[in-house]
Amino acid sequence: MSLRTTETAALASRVIDEIETVVVGRRRALELVLLGILGRGHVLLEDVPGLGKTMIARCFSEALGLTFHRVQFTPDLLPADLTGLSVFDPSTNSFVFRPGPVFTQLLLADEINRTPPKTQAALLEAMAEEQVSSDGETRSLPQPFIVLATDNPIEYEGTYSLPEAQLDRFLLRVSLGYLGLVDEQELLRRRLSSGWAPPRLSPVVDADTVLAMRESLELVQVEAPILRYVVELLDASRNHPQVTVGASPRGGLALVALSRGHAVLDGRDYVTPEDVKAVAVVALAHRISLRPELWVRRVTGADVVNELLSTVPAPR
Repeated sequence: MSLRTTETAALASRVIDEIETVVVGRRRALELVLLGILGRGHVLLEDVPGLGKTMIARCFSEALGLTFHRVQFTPDLLPADLTGLSVFDPSTNSFVFRPGPVFTQLLLADEINRTPPKTQAALLEAMAEEQVSSDGETRSLPQPFIVLATDNPIEYEGTYSLPEAQLDRFLLRVSLGYLGLVDEQELLRRRLSSGWAPPRLSPVVDADTVLAMRESLELVQVEAPILRYVVELLDASRNHPQVTVGASPRGGLALVALSRGHAVLDGRDYVTPEDVKAVAVVALAHRISLRPELWVRRVTGADVVNELLSTVPAPR
């Protein structure tokens, strides 16, 4: 199956519209999550509890027609609980591999920062190479393979900071924030009208269509001045006085992929500097390590990226 960029844009709009029948006041966040999926990446949803992160992940699995597993990350979760393990089968007198929940198309890693780094690291191979190595054998994961992880801020008790290597494997990080007054009132109204029945969405596309939508992004043109702009942003992050470790080359690839998707959703088959600016914060902020003393001043990676966008000249 092959799709034109216009067809991908139309399908993407239908997916967001379907999810918005359940999720209120989050269209921009939903678009960013979908950009991460179309950009062949994984998405980290970060914010305080109760803002609908888990609901958003479940809605995407239903609207995209993907198989879905949810893992609640806890301090006692083991790597084998994610990837699977070999168990002895008395009927065959041999060991049989039992796949773990990572063998799915959309994995919800719920509260990923509530499990120790050893278990978090069990996802690294799956996220980077879409495969799992166990008992001397490498097993491919279903396609597409997407990790939607939710993350509560690290100052909450009982959480662990995500390793930098794992953060870098998330194509983007999205912070939801609180709803506006009108949207929150609409959320309560829907709850009163629907009762406690769990919402159900109709699939808009299927797995093969998601893969075709991903392929269509390769048709989006990225000219040399845009690539130069991306590289200059990365270089500026590495030389910023408040930064100890700047954005990696993987961050540049993420920025280009998300910019292509943003152009498609905007009805174009070419990337502009505005596309890069629109996704730069979600693509780069979590890849930047700041000087330790800056937490007192509440300076964040997003603040640094916004500063870079205002100082690095964009091509005309």
